[in-house]
Amino acid sequence: MLENLIAGAEMLARWDVGIALLVGSIGGVIIGAIPGVGPAVAIAILLPATFAMDPIVGLTMLLGIYGSSMYGGAIPAVLINTPGTAVNALTSYDGYPMTQRGEAHRAVSLAYSASFWGGIFGILCLILLSPVLAMIAPMFGSREIFLAALLGIILVILAHRGQIFAAGLLAMLGIFLQTVGLDAVTYTQRYTFGYSFLSSGINLIVVVLGLFALSQAFYLLTAPDSSPSAKPVTGKMSAGFKELMKHKRVATVASGFGVILGMIPGTGEFTAQFMSYTYAQKTSKDPDSFGKGSPEGLIASEAANNAVPAAAMIPLLALGIPGEALTAMMLSVFYVHNVIPGPQLFQNNIDLVYGLYLALILLNVIVMVFLLFSTNLLTKIIRIPTRFLGVMVLILSFVGVYSLRNSLTDCMIAAVFGVFGLVLKRLNLPIVPIILGMVLGGIMEVKLRSAMPRLKTPFDMIDRPISFILFVMILLVLALHLRTLFKEYKAHQPEEDHDIHDTQMR
Repeated sequence: MLENLIAGAEMLARWDVGIALLVGSIGGVIIGAIPGVGPAVAIAILLPATFAMDPIVGLTMLLGIYGSSMYGGAIPAVLINTPGTAVNALTSYDGYPMTQRGEAHRAVSLAYSASFWGGIFGILCLILLSPVLAMIAPMFGSREIFLAALLGIILVILAHRGQIFAAGLLAMLGIFLQTVGLDAVTYTQRYTFGYSFLSSGINLIVVVLGLFALSQAFYLLTAPDSSPSAKPVTGKMSAGFKELMKHKRVATVASGFGVILGMIPGTGEFTAQFMSYTYAQKTSKDPDSFGKGSPEGLIASEAANNAVPAAAMIPLLALGIPGEALTAMMLSVFYVHNVIPGPQLFQNNIDLVYGLYLALILLNVIVMVFLLFSTNLLTKIIRIPTRFLGVMVLILSFVGVYSLRNSLTDCMIAAVFGVFGLVLKRLNLPIVPIILGMVLGGIMEVKLRSAMPRLKTPFDMIDRPISFILFVMILLVLALHLRTLFKEYKAHQPEEDHDIHDTQMR
């Protein structure tokens, strides 16, 4: 492991990697601190630019944004009760009440400290798991990766409680979109309907820019203009580490939830946050203070969501399976440079793997140093008018789309998906299943075709230990979900019977 760490450090010692890490880390904090933008929009805009860079440079920049945006998102969540990113919503539950009590400095410094704890904890778990990944990954063949991708899509759909039907349809739309174009095996046209511009397929990055960046630009431009303001924070930002040590059990358990759930596709920060928050409240000596300015609640939320990015890299690097939209975007950078995540990555590009691990550690250190001195500068950035943000995102998105292939057709396709994404946001429907459907659907098709010549019966698909375990996991996940639905149905049934009985009595 030591040799691999040295090789990774040598890869990071390049000047262009250092600049990419600085730009990604500090840029991610700034983007996270501006309500209405978020890391998905920033990564989508930057994706076309990263294709021209070396893999380690492009991935380091994107990792910087991914890993640091939640630090910045905590600032408006605590100070003005407006989460900078969606995953900082739970932070505002206890952070903003502390600000209202005149404890803004305490809340912000605690959020930074918990975020740093969670981030470093997640990275250390990732590094320790690497030897295990290197041993297990070669055991995954085509059928195992197909079943793992299928499990990922099922988990993504089931993660949208109350919207499972819509999430399923949107995931299937994503799977369908990736089939459009020229079939790479038979060289036949699929779903092009005679239009030549569809022969090359629907580009994933065009869809990503449309659904995430352009839809957000349209949303900001059509919403009422606002310019939120936050008061300056006084005091040393390093003070939060002392208080964090009093609640290190909560911080560690919350980080553990972030690592475990970050590895499972479709769950991510939200589930990890709520589970860690619930645990912290149930084990607290003062559970009534939660939601009213509890430091334990703030720590549980921030430690959990910052442990997820490192853990989400585990299925991406080991199997080439992204767990959510941001890692799906990073997967496209791997593919553009012909670096295929999965079993061969640990055998052929282990220095790249450890370089990414060390980049994750460095970005957390850079972000903490930056935040110790620049919090009040970021409170001024929060005041940027939303309409101005919308115009900037719109311009940068179209520039990014056009730079991919110098194609106005791509711009029109992105605009269509931008409008579609805006409709989904207005209806409060999820966008992520479409992207993961496109990515995982492509993986499933390739791996199934690769496995088919060696399958004589359907049961041959699960005749190996890992494929059988994955198949059982799929059945178990579906069975548990059906059990939950049945319980909910039974719980509502007596109420309905009682209402009918009352109506008949009248």
